[in-house]
Amino acid sequence: MKTILAYTFLLLSVLQVSAQEKREIFFADVTIYVEAGKYYLTGSKGGNDGPQGFAFLESRDLKTWIVPAKLKDSLGMILTKGDHTFGTKGFWAPQIFRDKGTYYMTYTADEQTVLAESKSLLGPYRQKEIGPIDGSEKNIDSYIFKDTDGKYYLYCVRFDKGNYLYAAEFDMQAGKIKPETLKRCFNQTEPWESTPNFKSGPIMEGPTVIKLKNKYYLFYSANHFQNIDYAIGYAVADSPYGPWVKSKNNPIIQRSIVGENGSGHGDLFEGLDKQLYYVYHIHNSPDKVGPRRTRIVPVVKQWNAQAGVYTFSVKGNEVIVPMTTASQKLD
Repeated sequence: MKTILAYTFLLLSVLQVSAQEKREIFFADVTIYVEAGKYYLTGSKGGNDGPQGFAFLESRDLKTWIVPAKLKDSLGMILTKGDHTFGTKGFWAPQIFRDKGTYYMTYTADEQTVLAESKSLLGPYRQKEIGPIDGSEKNIDSYIFKDTDGKYYLYCVRFDKGNYLYAAEFDMQAGKIKPETLKRCFNQTEPWESTPNFKSGPIMEGPTVIKLKNKYYLFYSANHFQNIDYAIGYAVADSPYGPWVKSKNNPIIQRSIVGENGSGHGDLFEGLDKQLYYVYHIHNSPDKVGPRRTRIVPVVKQWNAQAGVYTFSVKGNEVIVPMTTASQKLD
């Protein structure tokens, strides 16, 4: 009975669902992993309701999402506070990737970046040795990128009277960065990165990195997340460390494009239809920030032969509002 009550509480408080109707999903700092014909969604849950950690939802079409059947006994959780994991609060910004038959999750807790692993996509994700990636100072919003030469890089945010993106080579076996390689990606330089609607220090965060035709593309969010102009842009470089050239078309996701405030901090992924998408969060309403709502938008990738780079934009009139219901099941 306690398990049933706890599971019902989780669904109502975190996903805000009912058996009678579909409801929106309230994950922030979101990511989507694609495998075996299904999409898997996780992110920051926000608040203190329900278990601390990360919950999973699955879908076949990006529109309707449910808790995977195999996770119902674990309340939908794939990583839980205290279960061989680092962190007591502030479980934010997860990323899931697979390498050499093992699934990894990098995330933020206690304002530290963390790496956990599992032999199953559905977890549980745990640590062999409990601890952060780099405890020398606070760092958040981790993203691990594997280059075509087999080297790994950690992109994350460090604090210096603001939030700045950094890159460092990452030792997967040790689960640590190589400190001598740590380098700031860039500074706040563009008007869209600092609008007056919410006063804050410089903020650039939520990195995603991809490589196409020997060019590196770093997608990031700028402005404070409480700013209605929280938005997403990208920069291009010839190496994982830069120097980075910011796109003249930035921002590519912003309230003027997708029609909702606070659009930012997500992840880029390729859909089952081979279409690129970006999953992100928005503010709860025009006058309220949280709990933040989840959104997905198709991305347009075009080759610019003259510049020798890809350009990115989104179909702002085709935003997907992912929904969940307690009654629907996947086959």
